[in-house]
Amino acid sequence: MRRDIIDTAFTCFAERGYHATGIADIAGRLGIGHGTFYRYFSNKRDIIDHVIDELAERIITALGTDNAPDAATTLAQYRAQTDRIGAALTSILLDDPRVPQLLLFHATGIDDELTARLYGLLDTADSLTAAYLEHGVELGYLRADLDTRNTARAVTGMLVIGVVHGLRNSETARVEALNEAIRRLLIDGVRAEPDIRDR
Repeated sequence: MRRDIIDTAFTCFAERGYHATGIADIAGRLGIGHGTFYRYFSNKRDIIDHVIDELAERIITALGTDNAPDAATTLAQYRAQTDRIGAALTSILLDDPRVPQLLLFHATGIDDELTARLYGLLDTADSLTAAYLEHGVELGYLRADLDTRNTARAVTGMLVIGVVHGLRNSETARVEALNEAIRRLLIDGVRAEPDIRDR
C-alpha cells in the first residue's frame, strides 16, 4: 500500500503539480479513505521525505564493501570501482525517472526545509567523492596536487547533469556513452601518471 500511495502521488504531482495536489486527490485516485493514507504517511510532504530516504539507502548500499572510498588500492582497482559505481548509480537514479525529476526540478520549490535537505545531499555527495579522491592521493595512484574538494564538486556536477541527460533521453547506448565519458574524465583527469599505452 505504501508503494501504491507513492506511485499514485507521483502521478498526481505530475498531472496537477505538488502544491495543487491534495491528500483527497491521492486517496480518491487510489480508491482509499483518508484514514488509510494517514496510516502510512503524515502528509504529502512525508511522501517526498520517504522517497529521499529510500533513494539514499539504495545509494549507500551500492557504495558498500568493494565500492567503499578506501577499497581501491591501485589505479586499476579505482577504475573498476568507478565502473561499478557508475552502473549502480545509473540504475538507481534512472530506475524510476519520476524520482530524480521530482528532486531535481520540483522539490526545491516545495519549501525551505526540503531545499536545505537536498543541498545537504549534494554536500554529502561532495564529501563522499572527496574521500575517494583523498584515498587515491594518499596511496599515490591519483595526482598529489589534486584539489580533492573542488574536484569532488565537479564530479557531483557531472553526475547530476548525467542524470538530467538520462531523463531527456534514456536510450541505453546514449546513457552508457555519457557514463563512459564521465568515467574517462574522472580517471584521466586525476590519475598520477598516464599509462604507457596512452603516451
